[in-house]
Amino acid sequence: MSNTLGERYRVQVFGQSHSPMIGAVIEGIPAGVVPDMDFISAFMARRAPGGALSTARKEADAPQIVSGLNDRGATCGAPLCILIHNTDARSRDYDRLRDIPRPGHADYTAAVKFSGHNDIRGGGQFSGRLTAPLCFAGALALQLLKEKGVAIRARVHSVAGIGDAPVDLAHPPMDGLCPGPLPCVDPNAAVRMAEAVEAARADGDSVGGVVECWATGLPAGLGEPMFDGVENRVARALFGIPAVRGVEFGLGFAAAGMKGSAHNDPFRVESGQVVTAGNNHGGALGGITSGMPLVVRAAFKPTPSIARQQPSVSLSRCEDAPLVIQGRHDPCIVPRAVPVVEAVVACAVLDMMMDKY
Repeated sequence: MSNTLGERYRVQVFGQSHSPMIGAVIEGIPAGVVPDMDFISAFMARRAPGGALSTARKEADAPQIVSGLNDRGATCGAPLCILIHNTDARSRDYDRLRDIPRPGHADYTAAVKFSGHNDIRGGGQFSGRLTAPLCFAGALALQLLKEKGVAIRARVHSVAGIGDAPVDLAHPPMDGLCPGPLPCVDPNAAVRMAEAVEAARADGDSVGGVVECWATGLPAGLGEPMFDGVENRVARALFGIPAVRGVEFGLGFAAAGMKGSAHNDPFRVESGQVVTAGNNHGGALGGITSGMPLVVRAAFKPTPSIARQQPSVSLSRCEDAPLVIQGRHDPCIVPRAVPVVEAVVACAVLDMMMDKY
């Protein structure tokens, strides 16, 4: 099903942006695991709306576990079901969009797909709001991965064309990012990015950017060749995040402009282990992990809901019509997308590790 991620660590997301609640059903969790709710809540707070550089919509995003635990608070082998209440929806802001679809959104395609029965409020099931339960599932996956020595961290690689400082992809700085809504290696880059986001907001516009994610501690040998490789499974998960328009691994598209002698990562032995001198390949060769850090980037488009008047159409009259979008929207999706990228990468990685172990 299209709203389900994973095979062994299986996450099914449900709800809409303005439905009474959203949530997820998670299967495949080993019995006897006590969810670290302090860690999970702190992780989800990084994605929650209402913070700096984000929409003014305020949601507590307090997850409620309604099944899957025993009387001692540990997983019991049954599917874990979590609910998150929507408490600050303003559905009236979306009334006009039933007839005049927003450019860059799924309003029109969803109306065609579901014969006009799609939930237009807040984007319905196509909203970034649905990434909240994904973050719960990802935070739980991170808790389980930590026990296996695997760590996952993401940074803001760029916003509005403003790039962060380059890093050594063979030794990414997992704990070397500046705090705040734009985690970067270079704090000055984060300041310039924030200024670009605020300038776009003031101009009634929006900007996009790129999130780079690192996964360290992965064993060599995860994944399969061809259609079930590590890149395939991670990319599929990342493309489930609304507004993702591109995914690349290692040097990605930049590799197309290089010579093989420059792009190849020579093998060597270090402390009795086979490693590579660099990590241009991003930790995956032939769809299988090499044991080097997995490096993946996701490109996010500018938020399509902007304050400026845009040309659209009236579906009922079948004629051109102008549109001014009401409501509360992020001038840049990237700051809140950082933990979401970590979450879906964690879910995909844990799913592959369960295949192996």
